[in-house]
Amino acid sequence: MKRICLIFGLVCTTWAATAQRNVILIIADDLSTDYFGFYEDHADTVDVPNMRALSQKGVRFSNGMSNPVCSSTRSTILTGRYSFRTGVGGIVGGVGGSNQLDTSEMTIARLLKIYNPNIAKANIGKWHLHQPAPASNLLNPLKMGYDHFEGPFIGQLPSFTNWTKYTDGVSSTITNYATSENVNNAIDWVKTQGTKAFFLWLAFNAPHEPLHLPPAGLHTYTTLSGTAADINAHPKSYFKAMIQAMDHEIGRLFDSLRVLNRLDSTDVIFIGDNGNTPRTAQIADIGKAKGTIYQYGVHVPIIISGPSVVAPNRTSDALVNTADLFSSILELLGNTGWAASIPTGKPVDSKSLMPIIKNTGADIRPWSFCELFKLTTDSSDGKAIRNKDYKLIRFDYGVEEFYNLSLDPNEANNLLLGKMSVTDVSNYNYLCTELRSLLGSGSPCKDTLSIKELGFGTQVVAFPNPFNTHFDVQPEHGDEFYELQNALGQSLFKGRKITQQDFSALAKGLYFLKIVYPYLGSQVIRLLKN
Repeated sequence: MKRICLIFGLVCTTWAATAQRNVILIIADDLSTDYFGFYEDHADTVDVPNMRALSQKGVRFSNGMSNPVCSSTRSTILTGRYSFRTGVGGIVGGVGGSNQLDTSEMTIARLLKIYNPNIAKANIGKWHLHQPAPASNLLNPLKMGYDHFEGPFIGQLPSFTNWTKYTDGVSSTITNYATSENVNNAIDWVKTQGTKAFFLWLAFNAPHEPLHLPPAGLHTYTTLSGTAADINAHPKSYFKAMIQAMDHEIGRLFDSLRVLNRLDSTDVIFIGDNGNTPRTAQIADIGKAKGTIYQYGVHVPIIISGPSVVAPNRTSDALVNTADLFSSILELLGNTGWAASIPTGKPVDSKSLMPIIKNTGADIRPWSFCELFKLTTDSSDGKAIRNKDYKLIRFDYGVEEFYNLSLDPNEANNLLLGKMSVTDVSNYNYLCTELRSLLGSGSPCKDTLSIKELGFGTQVVAFPNPFNTHFDVQPEHGDEFYELQNALGQSLFKGRKITQQDFSALAKGLYFLKIVYPYLGSQVIRLLKN
């Protein structure tokens, strides 16, 4: 601890020595793990020496989870709160739309200002938590605690070499390459801070579309022509060039920090905000890319590097959510008592990564959560929860999917459509119960799945499943009693002749068929209605 007293006033101020450390959060836009050769699940490799060096000098998280789109992920980082609490569930101003972030939310920057006003705080690069109109919105980054904002306010740039930058509410037209401009602005801001501790949020638009050929010298893809036809023919090559250009400019930032004698006191966090777009996805089923709560849409790189990391060059398989960066950044800057400043009735979901950073613990949470919901809803809206091996997806229109990620990382085999093992059932019931507890609502979980044989020598099944109008139950013995319930537990049918019923009028979604066998017990079968 450091303690400074003003001799004449006999006033003392105390703060943690770690408050003098600096933190930079670097956010890449639309970047999954599969172009990084140092990630186990990579499908391609880009030469990114600076990001690779971060991994070697820090701790790399192999189970990082974001939300599937830009705005909602950013809201979780800034507030430490899940999107169903803040209302930012989709893309502000984008397809489907999203609520904007309430400016009354307690943010990293606000809490740092309360903790130690001498810590400098800047947000440079993409904001994308509010619309740029009315003009008063342009000051929202400052209203929410930052000392300085400089960058594009919207999501996708119209061009990386002709775009509008806002500097503390004042607009200007920029023709410098956006990735380079972001780094220039970051370097200039750090220079002005002298020896003050600082927090820098550096959010690139790269490698988000529009795909393009970066300036010469920032990449090694010299055979690309940059024409629209060539970009359309080879989108992944341009995507890789944009990633490499971003890595080059990150290296320039690090070089400047070294010259300023600030690098050795600076912790760096690098993340992607969601998975790759279908156009640049390295997955066969591009319908599970960005904008979906499938793994490819939400599994992102997270690397923490710097002087705070004990025993660097480690890989952690801990379940990590982007919301966890909120408390981690505050504590890296010395604010371990941030929770005392959180308003009553504003739950924070963030779990600090400090035990892993300090190498004193292996895990911080038993499950990780993501979600997507838009103002104009569609079938991709939903919520997902996973533990180390399994993942449960619950779409808002009622359908559920359940996967064993350890065996099926691409989520091709929905276990709910087949016979499940005891381990499958146990994990389903655990995740379903945890999801229901988190949200405070949802489908009932108790006794919804059973593998009890009931003495018949074979598992009782309903088919077809999913069904359209009718379904059959086998084996059937004639004395069973059936009850069909919807996902809310409301009874829709009771009787003994279920196979003769026409259910074509039912809405598509999830249903539960309870079968009662006299003297033998009961079983519940999950049904999906097309």
